[in-house]
Amino acid sequence: MFRPLHLALLSAALLTAPRAFAQSTKVLPYLQRISGTKTLAGQHNKEPNAEPTKWTDYIYRTTGKYPALWSGDFLFQQENIDNRWKMVKEAERQYRQGAAVNIMWHACPPASGEPCGWDPGLLNQLLTDAQWQELITDGTPLNKTWKSRMDDIAVYLQYLKDKKVEVLFRPLHEMNQGKFWWGGRPGPQGTARLYQITHDYLAKTKGLTNLIWVWDMQDMSRDFAQYNPGEKYWDVFAFDVYDKGYDQSWYDYIRPIVGQKPMAIGECAVLPTPEILAQQPRWVFFMDWAELVQEKNSVETIRRIYNDPRVLTRDELPKW
Repeated sequence: MFRPLHLALLSAALLTAPRAFAQSTKVLPYLQRISGTKTLAGQHNKEPNAEPTKWTDYIYRTTGKYPALWSGDFLFQQENIDNRWKMVKEAERQYRQGAAVNIMWHACPPASGEPCGWDPGLLNQLLTDAQWQELITDGTPLNKTWKSRMDDIAVYLQYLKDKKVEVLFRPLHEMNQGKFWWGGRPGPQGTARLYQITHDYLAKTKGLTNLIWVWDMQDMSRDFAQYNPGEKYWDVFAFDVYDKGYDQSWYDYIRPIVGQKPMAIGECAVLPTPEILAQQPRWVFFMDWAELVQEKNSVETIRRIYNDPRVLTRDELPKW
């Protein structure tokens, strides 16, 4: 049953305090309201940024429906960096058409230049402990480099703020994934600290109050407390499902960590089934990963989940 809107707004306000409030809080209260009853169908679009609806369009061709959540990525290769504006303008267009918007940031290691590679690069190009300490220490060269990188993407996020587009923003994703240069560092001075620094710089220093902050972990280690940046730093929890599937024990493990905040399937290869969503009703959205939606799911599987009564598509969302 849907909760009355004024209660949902109050709940969202309480759950996000003392966070700097978004300029217009439409998406987050909506996710609060549907939690436990409905799930947004989502689709990620990555390379190339020159085609920012490549996999969203595949879903439409397959099902006759557009995903309720459109996702893009700032990315890290030169050709995709060159097309960041195209991706951002598509984010604006999708939002105007009623989609929820998710943007990721595969950021290059601050100890090397941008653009960068995948592996080595984002993967397996880890900072030394000394470099990590420099990164999280205000005013040091690596810390300044990281802030400069944030300055670069803040231009695009400011454009979306000016256009009154709310963004589910998911930086430093899969924080427990030790192959990423930012990940696999547990504890208060590890990956969680970099997330805090990133949040404070973009939300406070740059004033990007249109961001809905997503804290993201992967199904690979049950040490989430070691990566939690703190209640005031995130609005939505996302769980990436690759290794363990939709095991009920993971859902039961996550719920007390998340509390009443929205929780979502941040990435997946194999789509959840209607039966899984019925057993795990708190997922407010699922987001299949780009080409994996075609590689890992049959057409019949895709159509079945998109036609499940509890799954929402773009045409069923309110106009933001």
